[in-house]
Amino acid sequence: MTADMIDIAMAVAGIAVAALLFFPPLAKAKLWRATVTPLASIIGSGFLILGPILTDTFGTWGIVAMGMLCLAGYAFGSAIRYNIARLDQPDRDTDFANRVEGIASWALAFAYVISVAYYLNLFGAFAARIFGAPSDLLGRAITTGVYLVILAAGLTKGFSLLERMEQFTVSIKLVVIAALIAALGVHAGVEWNGHHLETSGMKLGFIGSVQLMFGLIVTVQGFETSRYLGSHYSPDERQRSMRLSQWIATGIYLAYVALLAVSFESGSFTLEETAIIDMMRGVSVVLGPLLILAALSAQFSAAVADTNGSGGLVRELTQGKVGGKTTYLILVGVGLAMTWLANVFEIIAYASRAFAFYYAAQSLLAVLRAWYGGAQDGRNRRVATYSALAVLGAAAAVFGTSAEG
Repeated sequence: MTADMIDIAMAVAGIAVAALLFFPPLAKAKLWRATVTPLASIIGSGFLILGPILTDTFGTWGIVAMGMLCLAGYAFGSAIRYNIARLDQPDRDTDFANRVEGIASWALAFAYVISVAYYLNLFGAFAARIFGAPSDLLGRAITTGVYLVILAAGLTKGFSLLERMEQFTVSIKLVVIAALIAALGVHAGVEWNGHHLETSGMKLGFIGSVQLMFGLIVTVQGFETSRYLGSHYSPDERQRSMRLSQWIATGIYLAYVALLAVSFESGSFTLEETAIIDMMRGVSVVLGPLLILAALSAQFSAAVADTNGSGGLVRELTQGKVGGKTTYLILVGVGLAMTWLANVFEIIAYASRAFAFYYAAQSLLAVLRAWYGGAQDGRNRRVATYSALAVLGAAAAVFGTSAEG
């Protein structure tokens, strides 16, 4: 009976979200189109792997850790939104501010290189599960093959076909997420009714917990893509799309982690890249294949987007002296090295530290713009806030650790 209830809830939630996503007034709304890109990036950055990490490490307190990660992401987003508001006023920037913005752009290009390694290694890990138990060797071999496919597409201008997959993969991902949360909701409700909800404590002390959360920043990144949406979106539309994407992502993440935290006890499962598949086996037999489908589509499209983004940034920063093809070769070379020398958890920490440095640079840029040329009203408050964010980002870049310590 419980299994039937879960399957019905999954079907209803999935169909409802699919209908909403393809509802013409919403699908054609300019704000929604601008929101989909950062939302897909945020959710794709860590939804499948973050829940098991927080549940295993923080137990019932995982919901608090998730809330703090989302809050940190929103705070860094506020600095970037402030910088977006100044996009059409470049003449008000100082030379130092221009240099800081250049550093931030280079930092983002580098962070993209590492994030692609993260996405594709997670892709390989989930793809390997199609053939049975987890296999590091098979996962890395699959990742290597996908890297070569992306390199071939980049060198032969085949990205346009891959990019057209993005909207479809975003829809798949959101539908599966809706089904997953619905299944967990029914499962938790049944457990609550039977007085079987789980509670567990934290594995780490305060310092270790903070360092781990520093190393998980990449799982809530993606909102910064609003900054680079293109000139057909005004600065105000980019700011609104970032806020909306972060609000929606926060709601999804908090519901997901809260339901996991009360459904599973810390230490009750083996923490690995694809742990969510094994955890969901006891909830619904349908969820495993759905999660693999969502992972493969989401991670591949995210990797293509970040590969293209990195190439475009480098081409812009070097004024065309370094083309996209050269960047793709470097990206694939670095990615293959990381694939065979590091595990997914370590790559997550590296990517988080790279994005933390980018957020620190963006926060410093916001400090400069608030102090020089910013509105007098509330200037000191903005300077203090963005200065604190710059310090926080720098600390995360230096001290972030992986889930495996």
